[in-house]
Amino acid sequence: VCTAQSLTWIYIASLAVGITTVVPQILIPLSAQMASPQERGKVIGTVMSGLLLGILLARTVAGLIGGAWGWRTMYAIAAALMLGLLIVLRAKLPRSQPGMTASYTELIKSIGGLIRQFSTLREAALIGAAMFGGFSVFWTSLAFFLEGGTYGYSSQVAGLFGLVGVVGASGAPVVGRLSDRFQPKVLAGLLIAVTFVSYLFFGFAGTSLWGLIVGIILLDLGVQGTQIS
Repeated sequence: VCTAQSLTWIYIASLAVGITTVVPQILIPLSAQMASPQERGKVIGTVMSGLLLGILLARTVAGLIGGAWGWRTMYAIAAALMLGLLIVLRAKLPRSQPGMTASYTELIKSIGGLIRQFSTLREAALIGAAMFGGFSVFWTSLAFFLEGGTYGYSSQVAGLFGLVGVVGASGAPVVGRLSDRFQPKVLAGLLIAVTFVSYLFFGFAGTSLWGLIVGIILLDLGVQGTQIS
């Protein structure tokens, strides 16, 4: 992306970036597999905190660096970070042996059977898709909203709103520990309600700074906590 000379180049490079974003989603079940049952919620909460904090703080860093030195510089830094991460993960992650010998095609085909067989899986998948969809819709459109007529902020200032989201995301380890003690389904229901309230703040008070900040904190707490539960 950093060296792109045309829109087509950016399309292809962005596709590669999108495909490789599966890595964090693999690390989450790996950490759950390695953790003891009584500490699984705590471990997942810690890993998910790192994931969401990275997503939110990346917006702040990208806004500042992109505004000061241009978007190509930010993508060059990101590429260097990915290379460093590759080296660290290769050296530090424990070796994990697969629990079955099925081919990739067979694994993909098995998803349909699992969905039909397990109602909890269907419910969790639907909740996860809806919650992260709501999260992505907000954060994708926020920059356009902040740079528009209501606020008129620069990209650097818009990126700073990622710091606000960190407040809500920091509650993830607490939710993880609660998931080890209480019914995760009850927690998920409460946190879905928190996310719903966050959108009420956006809809009715989003044109004021305090309403936007409160909504962001509730949104990140609700989405992060629901995904963990």
